Amino acid sequence: MKHNIISKPKQILDLIVCATQTPRSSVRFYSSKIQLRYQFRSASVSAKMATQTVCDSEKKLITHVIFDMDGLLIDTEKFYTEVQEIILSRFNKTFDWSLKAKMMGKKAIEAARVFVEETGISDSLTAEDFLVEREAMLQKMFPTCDLMPGTICLSVGLVKGASRLVKHLHAAGVPICVATGSHKRHYELKTQNHGGIFSLMHHIVMGDDPEVKQGKPSPDVFLAAARRFEGGSVDPSKILVFEDAPSGVLAAKNAGMSVVMVPDPRLDSSYHETADKVLSSLLDFNPADWGLPPFTDSAT
Repeated sequence: MKHNIISKPKQILDLIVCATQTPRSSVRFYSSKIQLRYQFRSASVSAKMATQTVCDSEKKLITHVIFDMDGLLIDTEKFYTEVQEIILSRFNKTFDWSLKAKMMGKKAIEAARVFVEETGISDSLTAEDFLVEREAMLQKMFPTCDLMPGTICLSVGLVKGASRLVKHLHAAGVPICVATGSHKRHYELKTQNHGGIFSLMHHIVMGDDPEVKQGKPSPDVFLAAARRFEGGSVDPSKILVFEDAPSGVLAAKNAGMSVVMVPDPRLDSSYHETADKVLSSLLDFNPADWGLPPFTDSAT
């Protein structure tokens, strides 16, 4: 008997939905208590069970786009890294990317608990005290953040990849929004010099929103974002999410959405496996691959 092969976890979800007529939102999501690396690897192994055609066909159904913020649109992840390295140096410990991968995209208190527990300093520094100390340093850094690196030379000058994509989708009439784990006070600091880009978003959903009960990899923030587009809740299968963090990729998949991952090059490649597409920069994204209006400028 010939067995079909499926290469993406989203395809497994599609088969479950088709076979049982179960709404995507009710399909149980990955437990946040399982290590992210295990989630990605086990998801990849489980994916070898059916055909490879679902993902390609669904790319043509995308009508709405959701962007993560930190590390995807704006270059703020470096600030978190710098501050956490400073704090850990007091305990003669180092901050590495395996730990950062577990913290990225989560709500602040959830990431703080991971930080103090994984580094073994919880007896000396509580998660709450860590946040207070980190906050004082980040408050000064956030207003200096820039849009994510990656520029192309167009007739109008130098354009950032994030700016180019957001402006293109908005001009083409594609509904776009932001779903971030950042709280409102941080969002305002981070975006104060980038109002032009963020004003193009239909709406912003933040980590301290009442509807976001759990942080990523729970799908809460993406499902809340899907409900707030004009005209009411959008079918998750028609939404494309842009993410840089492993927990964010899982959150989008748990919401039943397609995901393009734009990871930091220092992130272990094992975290790439669950994303539908992995890019080195937003400049590499081709809207036409997903049935979205193609760029009208040249990226060469």
